[in-house]
Amino acid sequence: MEAEKKDFQKAPFSLQMDLSKFKKATEEEKRQQDVMSESTTFFRDGMRKLFKNPLAVFSIVVLSLIIILILVAPLIVPYGYADMNTVNGKRDKTATNMVPFQYSELEQEYMAEGGERFPHIFGTDSQGRDYFIRCVYGTRVSLAVGLVASVIVLIIGMLYGSISGYFGGRLDLVMMRIVDIIYSLPDMLVIILLSVVLKQVLDVSGTVFASLGTNMISMFIVFGALYWVSMARLVRGQILGIKQNEYVLAAQSVGAKPGRIIRKHILPNCISVIFISTALQIPNAIFTESYLSFVGLGVQAPMPSLGSLANAARDGLQSYPYRLVFPAILICLIVLSFNLLGDALRDAFDPKLVK
Repeated sequence: MEAEKKDFQKAPFSLQMDLSKFKKATEEEKRQQDVMSESTTFFRDGMRKLFKNPLAVFSIVVLSLIIILILVAPLIVPYGYADMNTVNGKRDKTATNMVPFQYSELEQEYMAEGGERFPHIFGTDSQGRDYFIRCVYGTRVSLAVGLVASVIVLIIGMLYGSISGYFGGRLDLVMMRIVDIIYSLPDMLVIILLSVVLKQVLDVSGTVFASLGTNMISMFIVFGALYWVSMARLVRGQILGIKQNEYVLAAQSVGAKPGRIIRKHILPNCISVIFISTALQIPNAIFTESYLSFVGLGVQAPMPSLGSLANAARDGLQSYPYRLVFPAILICLIVLSFNLLGDALRDAFDPKLVK
């Protein structure tokens, strides 16, 4: 008996087990084991979900290609956004309203003599300016407006909403009534009034704002004064729920200051919602800029934007429809990509959405 017991102990562990007492794991148990075995962070897990979304990958690729285009194209194309077409230093009056990849008569003569000319990829406008480089600079302006406006909205809305939500009480009541008043103001009317006032009291000549003009300055002021209210409401709502948690009470009990509690304990726990809202704010700002430029309240000529290019293309819509198609396609691609990316970020980083 002792010998059999020793032989059993020397046998491999797989032979010592009674396999009849085991059963196969279910699919749910397998998935649970996979989740438990992974060591990841909130950001890494969100990025993994994001890159599994084909629409998000498509948006990232499109936006990356557009950014590469607007950065590289001015280094390759030998034309400026305000330059009239010239040949050998002489104004080429025959280079107006050319279709894509068309050369003017002077350019053809110059090339016949052995010269080289860079093609007009999108043709030229009514003043002989290269339309491709104007679309490139117009995309630069629209993207810059969207990003800067979103940063302004993020900073003001986050600070205002954090103070209102954390302190609460009478201060929250007063601050939210101010938000309601600002929310009721017509932004278009404010932009028009600011544009008229700034033209009279603000001299932008010789400054970095000279190429943008007072219309764009008034637009940034309106974004900073009016468009942050939605972000403030969102942040306030998040903080009202988060500040009731035990870790906030623990921080208060050890004497942490309100600014540190908001910065270290509260905002990091609602940063995903803030990040997603900011991503969705970018296409709204771009579309607003394009619309205002379309009605003549955008950048100052000759600086182009996608909206002003679309507005200028209306005059020759029947004869030169492609001049409206190019900026319209760029606007649609940018706005659609940012909207799809914002929705994908919400699906990936919002902990309340479980799939």
